[in-house]
Amino acid sequence: MADMQAVITDTTGQKLVSEAKMLAGQIYKDLKASQVRKIFTEVRKIEALWEQTEKRQAALRRLVMLKPKLAYQEKRQEGRGGSPLKPLAAALASAIDVVANEKDVNRQDEYFRNFVDFFEAVLAYHKYLGGKN
Repeated sequence: MADMQAVITDTTGQKLVSEAKMLAGQIYKDLKASQVRKIFTEVRKIEALWEQTEKRQAALRRLVMLKPKLAYQEKRQEGRGGSPLKPLAAALASAIDVVANEKDVNRQDEYFRNFVDFFEAVLAYHKYLGGKN
């Protein structure tokens, strides 16, 4: 996995796209699109909160709380003979840390948008590569 700090802070989007494609290539055979979309739906809900300035702290908390939810889902799948969610969960958890640890509000906002773009790109490449439905 690439350095998510570099991916999320990249202003050109080049690292974001290449890492998303690589990650999707690791997960598309074993992870169903519905599993990825379920997590992405939660990210979209967080994004809706994020847009409301007065609810930014609640959105950030919900984003951080996505990490234990991902860990739980990963562990559940592991009990079924391996966890195809592991690479995605690790990348997202690392990206969430980059967003959450940024103290500058403007940069944090930019990093959050990059996080959403990254996840959306993973989902798009998952579908493009023929990921399971």
